[in-house]
Formats: sequence, C-alpha cells, structure tokens
Amino acid sequence: MSSLRLPIFVWHGLICLRAFPAAPDPNSSMTQWQVYHGDAGGSHYSALDQINRSNVKDLEVAWIWHSEETGSTIECNPIVVDDLIYVTTPRLRCVALHAGNGKEVWRFDPWSGGRGGGVSRGVTYWSDGKSDHRIFFSAGDYLYALNARTGIPIPTFGQEGRISHRDGFDTDVFFFSIGNNTPGIIWKDLLILGSTTGEGPQPCAPGHIRAFDVRTGVRKWIFHTIPHPGEFGYETWGPESWRQVGSANAWGGFTLDPERGIVFCGTGSPAYDSWGGDRPGQNLFGNCTLALNAETGERIWHFQAVHHDLWDYDLPTPPVLASLKRDGSLMDVVVQPTKMGHLFVLDRETGNPVYPVEEVPVPSSRMPGELSWPTQPFPTSPFRLAMTRMDPDHATQLNEQANAKVLHDLKGMRTGDVFLPPGYQKSVVLPQFNGGCEWGGAAFDPDSNTIIVNVSNEAEWTSMVDSRPDQGISLHRLGRHLYRSVCAHCHGLASPIHPSSPSLEEVHQRLNEAQVGQIMETGRGQMPSFSSLSDLEKRAVIAFLFDTGREEQIQTRDLKLSYAADVPVVATGHHDWRDPEGFPVNKRPWGTLSAVDLDQGRIRWQVPLGTYPKLEQRGVSPTGTFNIGGPVVTRGGLVFIGAAMDERFHAFDKDTGELLWEHQMNAGGYATPATYMLDGRQFVVIAAGGGGKPGTRKGDAFYCFALPE
Repeated sequence: MSSLRLPIFVWHGLICLRAFPAAPDPNSSMTQWQVYHGDAGGSHYSALDQINRSNVKDLEVAWIWHSEETGSTIECNPIVVDDLIYVTTPRLRCVALHAGNGKEVWRFDPWSGGRGGGVSRGVTYWSDGKSDHRIFFSAGDYLYALNARTGIPIPTFGQEGRISHRDGFDTDVFFFSIGNNTPGIIWKDLLILGSTTGEGPQPCAPGHIRAFDVRTGVRKWIFHTIPHPGEFGYETWGPESWRQVGSANAWGGFTLDPERGIVFCGTGSPAYDSWGGDRPGQNLFGNCTLALNAETGERIWHFQAVHHDLWDYDLPTPPVLASLKRDGSLMDVVVQPTKMGHLFVLDRETGNPVYPVEEVPVPSSRMPGELSWPTQPFPTSPFRLAMTRMDPDHATQLNEQANAKVLHDLKGMRTGDVFLPPGYQKSVVLPQFNGGCEWGGAAFDPDSNTIIVNVSNEAEWTSMVDSRPDQGISLHRLGRHLYRSVCAHCHGLASPIHPSSPSLEEVHQRLNEAQVGQIMETGRGQMPSFSSLSDLEKRAVIAFLFDTGREEQIQTRDLKLSYAADVPVVATGHHDWRDPEGFPVNKRPWGTLSAVDLDQGRIRWQVPLGTYPKLEQRGVSPTGTFNIGGPVVTRGGLVFIGAAMDERFHAFDKDTGELLWEHQMNAGGYATPATYMLDGRQFVVIAAGGGGKPGTRKGDAFYCFALPE
C-alpha cells in the first residue's frame, strides 16, 4: 500500500446526481467557457450578446465568492462546464462553484491543510463523452487529475491521482524546481503541457514540451525546446548547451487547430536571462512561436521573435488563432503578441509572416564572454503597439518636478531603443520585462477580423555586476552581492518585480532566520529551491536580509560561488523606476487597449487602459496604467477587461474603444475574465485577487456580473 498522503477534499453528495454533457467542441460551445481563454484557438471570444452596448450600463453584481485566503494574486481564467465554474485560489486550491449563485460545491486541497501558494492561471477539462469527466490542476511539484463531479483524485492516473512535473524530461531534473502555472490543452486523449522553470544564473531545468495520456499520466511524446545533437536547431547553440542550459519553456500555455492537428505555443528565453556566453547563437527554440504536430510533437514550423535573448523578453502567451481577408478569401493565421509590444501575423500552416518583418541591426553587448545577435525582427509600424524608446525627449511631462527628476536620473544611464543590451552602466529598458503584452494574451473578434490587445508602457532600468565579489568583504556585503545577483531578479531591491514575488524589505517582520533558510532550501510556491547555494552563501543572504553580519569578515579568494560558477556577470535585477510621486517616468499613456484590423493591417483605435485615482481626482484625463490580464470580446459589441491598476472592471465598445461601463472592485482584476450563459442569463466573471503590484491590495474574490433579473 502506498505511503502517499492523500490531499484533503470536500464535496456534497448531491453533486453525484449531476448529468455532465458530452465532450465539448471548444470551437462551437459558445454558451459556456470550457477551455482556458475561451476556446482551443485562444480567441477570448464569445458569441453571447444578451449583454450588449445598449444595456451594459445596467450590469450589476450577481454574486461574489470569497476564497477566504490571500496570497500574492489570483491569475485564474475560470472555465465553465455545464453549471459549474472551476477556479483556483490564492493558495492554490481547486474549487468548483455553482455558476448561477457562486456557492461552493467542492474544494480540493493539494497541501493537505498546509499553507500552499504559488500562481495558477486555471485548469483544464477533459471528458470521454460518457462518464469520465476530469479536471487537470497543477500545484507545487504535481499535476493532479480530479473527478470533475466530486474533486476527488482519480487513483488510476499516475500515482494515486497525480504525476510529478519532473516526469518525462529525458534528462535528470531531480534537483531542479519545475512546476506549471498555466493550463495545458487537450488533443484527443493527450494533455499537452508546458512548465515553469528557473531562469537565473544558477542551473535550471530545460523547458521541454510534453504530452501525457489523460487516463494514465504516461508521457506520450516530448519536444526538446533546447535541441539535442542531431535535432533541428542544435547548431544554433554551443555544442554542450543542450546539457548545460535551461528554460526556453512554454510557460504561457497553448492554442490548438483541431482540424489541422497543430498545437501552438510561445516559448520563453533560455537561462540565464541576462547573459548568454554559454549559449552562443540564435538559440532555437527560445523566444519562438512553435507549431507542433499535436499527435507526435514533431516540429512543423517555428518563428523566432527574439534572437539570443538578453532581456527576458519571453513570448508570454501562445498565438491566437485568427483569420483575415486576403485576395477576396479568408486566410487562416496565428497572431503572436510579445513583451516588446510587437504583433507578428503568421501563416497558420507555414509560419511565414503575412505582413513584412524586417531584421533590424541592434547594439552589441559589451559584457565579457557575450556574443549578442546583431539583428532583431521588427514588424511594420501598425503592429508595434508599445513604447520602445526612453530618453530625455520621452521623459514624463506630468509636472515640472517629475520631469526634472527623470532628466537628472537619465544623465547616468544608457538610453536607446528596445533591445539595448544590459551592461555595467545603468540602462533603460522599455518596455520593461513585464511590459508590452503579457500572459493575458490577445482576443480575436471574428465578426470584424480584429485583434484586441492590451499593453503596458512603463520604463525600468537594469545593470550588470561581476559575479564574484571583492576579496575580503563582510558577510553582510557578500549577502548583499548575492541578493542583487540572485534574488533581485524577481524580488527587486525595494518593490517586487514579479507579481507573485513579495518584497523582502521587511521579511524580518514576517519570518525568522530559520524560516527563511528553510524556504531557500526547499522553495515555496513559485520560488524555486536554492539548495544549490552553499551554506555560507545562504547564511550571507540571510545576514543581508536581517541586517546582521557586518563585523564578520569573509575571505573570498578561494570561495566557490555555486550560484554563478560559470557566469562572469549577473544582472542586478529589473528595477522599478518612478517619479517623486510614484508615477511612471516616461510619457503617457502608461497602458493601452488597442484594436488592430487584420484585413487592412492598421490600428482601428487605441485608448488608455486604466487610470491612477490620485491623478483622476486632480482632473488628469485617463493615463493608462501597468496592466496584467487579458480581454474578452463578445458579439454583443463589447470588450471586457480588468487588468489595470485602478482595480476596476471595464467594458469598452469593440468598434470604437469608448468606455461604456466600469465597476470598482475591492482588489485588482489581474486575470482574464470569462462569460457564459446559464438558464437563459448571461454572466461575466473575473478574479479580483490584486496583490503583487505597487500600491494595490490583496484580494480573495471572484466577481460575477449580470443584467438585472
């Protein structure tokens, strides 16, 4: 008998009487929301039109469900099957709610009562069309298969209902942190899955894509995103990169063309993000749109949006499947949003650009051992949606004080356009690594062949330092160096960089030294284990965080620094950059929502997305804000989106961009909404988890809206 401790679950007996529908066709089921981002093509589109331009002003809260737990944020795009909504909570429990009233039906706890945590953007549903209905849900190290009716793990899947995210990598990944934040996608009886991996200077796992049998959990195929010897793309790396380099992972999820049997994804950057001397070349298949045979995992085509990435410009979302009119007929395409704010429109069968793409020379890196790539691909101007240059001419004009401060800061920085490589001197990054278009992705309106997409326009700065500190330094100073090199990549120097990474400025008020040491050893939530650090290195980081160790001197002459043994330079992180009042340093708008006409290759409209209430009170027109979470577009003529830091849920006219309605929530809606119909009534639901952004509150709720009954 297995010694595996079964997780806690709660369910109600009446649920066993529920009749589930046959296996859905995600492309035709428009009354529900059965797939992450709406359908297999990731269109974010619904044909529902009960809520429309004429009555959206009457929307009201139908119900609010509180998870009664808080974490860093909620990024979940709910899915709706029959009359159940499946969601994930801030501490990564999986919950089924009644879609009509928000009442909890069952809850699955993978932590067996423990604290839990991390990031989840949702779950995946599969059915055999008869009696077998499953929810696939990732938490921590594991992928769980749950009975969709009861929330009970299915014992015939893997080991008592779960498999490890480390399974089936074709290499030893035992000591690496591997998880999954974004739902996989179903092709027949396969669950195609990406992963979250490390991306810092320490060794990490490769981001290979795998497909698992939905019934047993057995791996059926693998695609090596870092090619092995003899495989296509191997020559775009160093000879040993396949053994030494990690990441290049499909962490943003997948889209699928079921008629052609093609699965699509966007991949992240290879690790280490900021220095690639150990990975010379273009580095296929990092930062690529990939088209794979869904049955076998074989490559059909690829398109690389960033060559030899040094900026952490992952492709954070899969391409959306779309169509456009060309020579009098419809042409099937995919549209790939990027962190640079670029949209690449590609032929769905070949990957060839439909609109021109130019290889543009970019500055060369001056870092030791680095061989940066001399050019980067740029689409034509209508498909460049984000600000990409920050210099004195682009400094904020909000007021004279803000402008003067930013101009002063710029005097000590390298400035230029996007793809300015990091160096010892502070350099401007715009869009920031979390900017442009993020994992919320884009929506496609098939009624007008229009892409709806939101982007962020906020500058940050970064710099590089030598990986080895000076000789003969204090334990505290060694810890500061290690923190800047290893931790600041996510946690920043003051405010956090990643939405799920809390600031560590006051960690001593929340945890003691032993607890911090334990988290470094084992990892927690999205944070990987740093067990590869030596005892001295971990002790030094703790000394820095707790402001101790200033008197203890360390001789580093013979010290082996495990965190960056083969990396001569490391980044100090992605640094938040603000004016004296805390507003962004570049010109407005700081966030936008755009509609791009694919037929004509032009921007139909572009409006600011969100505002800062403090500026709003002064009479400043909407500024746009940093935004996380995607849009939903409907046949009712509406675009629904939260995303902005004003913590409001918005509805825009999809033809004009006019703001028609908004609702102030208690926390930010940093997730993609969903819409569905139940018993003749259309609902729109969004997570309001907040957290993880400067000045925003943490929340625990899902808000659901409908017209008055």
